[in-house]
Amino acid sequence: MKNIVGIRFRKLGKIYFFDPQYLVVKKDELVILENEDGEDIGTVVIPNRKISEDKLTAPLKKVIRIANPKDIKRYNECKNKEKEAFEYCNKKIKEFDLKMNLTDVECKLDNTKLLFYFTADGRIDFRELVKNLAAQYKTRIELRQIGVRDEIKRLGGNGVCGRELCCCSFLSDFETVSIKMAKDQNLALNPSKISGNCGRLMCCLKYEDEVYQEKISKLPHVGAMVKTPDGTGEVDNVEILAEIIRVKFKNGDVYKYKKYNVKDIKIIKDVEKQEEQISKEEMEELKKMEQMD
Repeated sequence: MKNIVGIRFRKLGKIYFFDPQYLVVKKDELVILENEDGEDIGTVVIPNRKISEDKLTAPLKKVIRIANPKDIKRYNECKNKEKEAFEYCNKKIKEFDLKMNLTDVECKLDNTKLLFYFTADGRIDFRELVKNLAAQYKTRIELRQIGVRDEIKRLGGNGVCGRELCCCSFLSDFETVSIKMAKDQNLALNPSKISGNCGRLMCCLKYEDEVYQEKISKLPHVGAMVKTPDGTGEVDNVEILAEIIRVKFKNGDVYKYKKYNVKDIKIIKDVEKQEEQISKEEMEELKKMEQMD
């Protein structure tokens, strides 16, 4: 077992594991860490914890110390510089008439580098902008193009469920979301109903998919023939999460419907899942939403 702590460098950013050495740290405490570029500062989100070494993919970098008043002063200076640099860079983007949208600025603790994050529809020639920023701040400048998901994560907002967006509240990584996930969850393939504020497929489709896959493996599809305590019938509807099957029985020209728990039926002959029919335009829009940034 290895003693670790979980650190975030940015709000809602990815959590990285570090070796705390002899230190005992508390949640939300600022700590100084060793980094490829020197020292960096991060916030503790997972206090000291032991995990199996086979779950660690690389040698852990070390926590150097708990941030002292001098470190915190430098940290606050960096935050003020980030705000000022954001306003200045936006001003220069307008002056150079660049088709890009600045989303965030990050200042390294030792003031060796300023990173500017932006979104754009295509490639941008920002060489003149970089020269101007370097002359203004007398440090190394780096511009990184990010996707619309990252932009919305920074801006914040609420989803169609009424809650704060997942990416703004707890989701630290963006994973691939596919149209198949929406189909498996019996959602209407309407782009306006399964897309998030970013215009991409909703992230919640991904982390709910595993539960749906487990449930679907035990359930028949609509149209399957099943044996029930009341005789043989055809599956008319499936409630995936509740594992409830509605079966249709034919009695002459009259149909009777009854619901059963999946454990109370036996599948005689299953069928392939029937795909929802949508227009070519809607499918193209869904494919575009499925693409990751």
